[in-house]
Amino acid sequence: MEFNSIPEMIRDRAAKYQDRVVLKYRDRHAKDTIMSKTWNQLADETSKLSQVLISESYSKGDNIGIFSSNCPEWIISDLAILDIRAVTVPFFSTASREQCKYIVDETGMKLMFVGDQVQLDIALWLLENTGSLQRIIVFNDVLELKNANCILYKDYLNEPVDKKEQLTKIRQSATVDDLATILYTSGTTGEPKGVMLRHESFIYTFPLHKKRLDLNENDLSMAFLPLSHIFERTWSFYVYYVGGTNFVLDNPKEVIEVLPLVNPTILCVVPRFYEKTYEGILTEKNRWPAYKQKIFDWSINVGYQVSSYRQNSNPLPGLLKLKHTIAEKLVLKKLRSIFGKNIRSTPCSGAKLPLHLLKFFHAAGIFVNYGYGATETTATVSCFKTDSYEFESVGSVMPGVEVKIGENNEILVKGKTVFAGYYKKPEETAESMIDGWYRTGDEGNISALGNLVMTDRIKDLMKTSVGKYVSPQKIETLLGQYSLIEQLVVVGDDRKYVTALIVPEMGKLKDLAEMYKIEYENERELLNNEQIIFHIKERMERLQTSLPNYEKVKHFTLLEEPFTIENNMLTSTLKTKRRVIEKTYAALIDKMY
Repeated sequence: MEFNSIPEMIRDRAAKYQDRVVLKYRDRHAKDTIMSKTWNQLADETSKLSQVLISESYSKGDNIGIFSSNCPEWIISDLAILDIRAVTVPFFSTASREQCKYIVDETGMKLMFVGDQVQLDIALWLLENTGSLQRIIVFNDVLELKNANCILYKDYLNEPVDKKEQLTKIRQSATVDDLATILYTSGTTGEPKGVMLRHESFIYTFPLHKKRLDLNENDLSMAFLPLSHIFERTWSFYVYYVGGTNFVLDNPKEVIEVLPLVNPTILCVVPRFYEKTYEGILTEKNRWPAYKQKIFDWSINVGYQVSSYRQNSNPLPGLLKLKHTIAEKLVLKKLRSIFGKNIRSTPCSGAKLPLHLLKFFHAAGIFVNYGYGATETTATVSCFKTDSYEFESVGSVMPGVEVKIGENNEILVKGKTVFAGYYKKPEETAESMIDGWYRTGDEGNISALGNLVMTDRIKDLMKTSVGKYVSPQKIETLLGQYSLIEQLVVVGDDRKYVTALIVPEMGKLKDLAEMYKIEYENERELLNNEQIIFHIKERMERLQTSLPNYEKVKHFTLLEEPFTIENNMLTSTLKTKRRVIEKTYAALIDKMY
């Protein structure tokens, strides 16, 4: 192993690159101003913060939280926590206070770094409602702090301490077996599970990625996915490993506006990014005159032909090469400019990417490096090779990672990238492992060309197209408290948000109609009545106030026919058959999106 810890890798690169820029970001108070940090500045600030943490008696094994959107302080705090052999516990910036409370209580967290007012308000509530949290460090220096247990990051960083000697000893004692982070994901019952990853798991991925990914010290990546997610965090570490520069975007909703200003050469994306971009492209195209639309379609069709040659590294025929030159000038180059003028590749993972989108953006000339992984595998399992790939697959297995297909065609993963277990959950850990193999819960196979194909999800856990895990049972149990709901099935796997199919209790629905003095000829009319739907939506919104935004049911459809054993929508033990229901009502589900 080349390094004993992630911070050791950072210090090694800082010694090599010194005054070269490693981080770029927008000024928090003047978004039009681009700021930067050099490798020396990154290493120095990390060292200063590490010493402050030591001075306050934080040490090996302490679980320290980061609750913020992306910013340079997030990265420095993470590195400083790891530098003293403590453990970073990230929170998604949109997490609810109930989710945060669960994590703080389970980890016994004493210290938390927070970003803006939203996170600060929740952290202040946690101070009063948890038994362990004692101190809050606030990144945004314009926020008003009214609690003695809060301090601004800039003041905390500059506290006059000198713990260089102690820090040196701690660094010398660091090992790859040290726990680096606990990343919380939703369990099938709705109770979060803390995935424990050692320094080794991250460090081991670096040389593997170097064999597969085209990235070097001249590359500029843009981190707009949450650093609290394994995909962006592992990728960012790799950017530093190769000596590249990382532009840290604070607001992911502004990514399309910022891309042409930053002009990254590469960036990680989730399928939802391509869904939204594609929708925007088609909306714009539909505004054009017919002749311009025909030029667009011709150019894209040329791109599809070129892509079919490129996926096997075959040379282009002369006529196709000429057509492609014309298509590039007319459409394709302009299409790629959405991503900036320098974009070369976009690693994409986190959920299922629809095949038509994958092919479309390859046709546009963007190498979408589609891959597969999980938090439990430090993200790294498979991805496309630049010179050979199958669109129907999730790429070939990364070097140094073992994959096999187990019972029920379940994808199993083994290697140093596999997690150390679920925090304080030995039973769940034992269930997820079999003879050293991690059971992914995903169904798949190995293609004739040796690529990994993920066909379905065995475990009953949805994953939205933005890469968020959602427990349908948890939401169904919550909404099931509403007496008007007789049955419901939550939908959202590989979709942009969560929806629901609801079978209402007709007696209560009729009572509601009577209360509102609604006249109707039959029950079907009631199911589509705007006043009824508004009433139910309002009640459901109240029930979902404790949920983070990505778990909330955005739209629902009322069904006339209940789920029964007879219509094959219930099992003999009265459990809903999700796949049967989703297939039966596919058209109604599509309307909700």
